[in-house]
Amino acid sequence: MNLTEFKEFLNGRKRRIAEYFDLSGDLLPQDETENAIREGVSFRGTNIIILIIAIFIASLGLNTNSTAVIIGAMLISPLMGPIIGIGLAVGIQDFELMKRSFRNLLMAALFSIATSCIYFLISPVNEGHSELLARTTPTIYDVFIGFFGGAAGIIAIGSRMKGNVLPGVAIATALMPPLCTVGYGLATWQMHFFFGAFFLFFINSVFIACATTIGVKLMRYRPKDFSNPRRAHRVRNIVYTIAILTMIPACWLTYRMYQRSAFNLNCNRFVEQQFNFPGTQVLRTQSEMNGNNRTLTVNLVGRILPQDSLMLALTDKLPDYHLEGTRLRIVQGDSPENAFDATEATSTMLKDMYQITQATINTQRETIDSLKNITSAIAHNDTIGAAIAPELNVLFPEVTDIAVTRAIASNVNSGKLDTLNIALVKYNRLMGPSQSTKFRKYLKARLSLENVTIVPTDKL
Repeated sequence: MNLTEFKEFLNGRKRRIAEYFDLSGDLLPQDETENAIREGVSFRGTNIIILIIAIFIASLGLNTNSTAVIIGAMLISPLMGPIIGIGLAVGIQDFELMKRSFRNLLMAALFSIATSCIYFLISPVNEGHSELLARTTPTIYDVFIGFFGGAAGIIAIGSRMKGNVLPGVAIATALMPPLCTVGYGLATWQMHFFFGAFFLFFINSVFIACATTIGVKLMRYRPKDFSNPRRAHRVRNIVYTIAILTMIPACWLTYRMYQRSAFNLNCNRFVEQQFNFPGTQVLRTQSEMNGNNRTLTVNLVGRILPQDSLMLALTDKLPDYHLEGTRLRIVQGDSPENAFDATEATSTMLKDMYQITQATINTQRETIDSLKNITSAIAHNDTIGAAIAPELNVLFPEVTDIAVTRAIASNVNSGKLDTLNIALVKYNRLMGPSQSTKFRKYLKARLSLENVTIVPTDKL
């Protein structure tokens, strides 16, 4: 294959790949797409009633911590309309549509916040559940979700084959829950809920609109107003500046989230590797990070350890886990500093107490079994003489008394220990060599011992 043929081959591959991303055959006419978006911008009559109902449903879902209910509210919400309208207006330089979209989005947001605020004022349950709390700390990931959700939305609206894209975009971008959380923060006067959730809604709206504007440009929609290009350029610059400024706090919050996650991971690794003490277990670990103030609190249960030496030894190991400057608190037993919530820790405490008690019982059972074996061996040695006395009287009449015992011998040079089985024997007359050998074999067989040392004595 020469160079010319190779270039033709590459161009053919490029054309084949480009065909997969060609939207020209799937796109609707610009006028048809614009009409669909303009209809969704309006918030009068049916749209405003559906919005209020959707807000009530979302508030109920947040109040009861029900993900399914929240998803249902997002599916029926018409909030995407004005945001897509803003993006379209910037892209095609339709400033009247932009004003109408801003006005309707503002009214929709005010109605949503007012509705959720009223709901949470009259709701008997005012606790912030996890689904509610998740919408108060936006990050850079929410920027990406809003942007790619808006991109999928404008492509779906402008194409013939919409499929399930629009419902998926409504769920992914999650415009309803943040507004409900804003109303919750206002109703309960918790401003961290209010500002965090409002910022999340603002992020989603800005980047859905930005993605829509870029999508309109890529689909080559014709501008509406050719008379004032400088005004259009200025509006686009303002939109993009707002987008960039919105990303800055989101990036900072993401960085802080990564810092907190790394700190918690290092704390868990430190506790797992360093708090291994016999008879003492970790009941609970709590890591807190507020700016540069970082604290690790470890609650221990079981045998009380020396606090000063324990703190000194473990504090020196903190830098090995990237925990420099972290304040370590160790709470043991029933110390008054042990201020963890009893309801939260009850099940864990009972489980740990059961494990510790079970381990203690097992250790004591093993000790008892060992002592039983020892006492059984001693009792056997104490009574073996009486048991074999009738046999000795017949087989070895020279023996008058016998005592069987066990002793531990230590080698003087090496210090090695060895177990000796000793038979203390008193004779009424001496045995001959053959009789002595026969006597030794008898004792080994009768006592089931590999070796027996016979020690003659006259004081039994």
